[in-house]
Amino acid sequence: MTDKVAEKFVHLLRERGFEVDYRPGISREGLIRAIKGCNILVFRGRLRIDKEIIEAGSDLVVLARYGIGLDNVDVDLALKKGIAVVNAPNASCISVAELAIGLLISVFRNIYALVDAVKRMEWPKGRFTGRELYGKKLGVIGFGRIGSKVAEYARALGMNVLFHDIRDVSEDARRIGAVQTSLENLLKGSDAVTVHVQLTPLTYHMLNERTLSMIPDNAVIVNTSRGEVIDTKALLNHLDRLGGVALDVLEQEPPKDEIYRKLIGHPKVIVTPHIGAETAEAMDRIADELLQNIMEAIKWL
Repeated sequence: MTDKVAEKFVHLLRERGFEVDYRPGISREGLIRAIKGCNILVFRGRLRIDKEIIEAGSDLVVLARYGIGLDNVDVDLALKKGIAVVNAPNASCISVAELAIGLLISVFRNIYALVDAVKRMEWPKGRFTGRELYGKKLGVIGFGRIGSKVAEYARALGMNVLFHDIRDVSEDARRIGAVQTSLENLLKGSDAVTVHVQLTPLTYHMLNERTLSMIPDNAVIVNTSRGEVIDTKALLNHLDRLGGVALDVLEQEPPKDEIYRKLIGHPKVIVTPHIGAETAEAMDRIADELLQNIMEAIKWL
């Protein structure tokens, strides 16, 4: 195990007779040295599980992502080598959806700026005028497990929901009260846009200079999916005219380059350190779901 996981998960594996080498925070070089002889690699999003690591793990039979995304895994190579790839796609949906709504409210009500000012012993009452979510149009890009949950929460808050997805999910949409539309119509017609797609060649820089230009002035953008979905350089060009931006993910994590200093330092931007699944409940559910999927994978060995 290369990253911090719920203690429950480690306990459950050992209870079933697995020998667990738990090394949260291990470096890439350390993993390459340690992985020989291991049958299962459990990891999160910190390290890229590429050809070098997969080939170093000559005894691997399962790659297990403690979470949802598999974009940091060379899945094709793993499958070619007969290595099963499993994850926990359902466990953290509620936590990520709640964070997206929380970030949306934070931006609309200027909560971060207000709290920060009060912590400096200021009393900024009247300095910022917030906006309600009620009656606003929320554009949801990606209507899967998380996107549909965000839409459900938004409808409960009185928002009108537009969504874009490449699949036909009209039945779920009708149940929630959301309207499917094209990406262009969604961007042009939304007061806020929230992104919930997997990282693929089709979604890489989906929000770029051209598409960001479609978003109205004073609109809000929230991204809790993958940082690479938004072109950071293009986003910087639009910050001054937007109502605010809340990001739980960045193209570079942790951020080091100067472009991120400009992004994070902008008064209209809130950034959290990729914490969508960082709740006790989500970690607990991931443990159960991933264990089940690991056991299912090794059953066929």
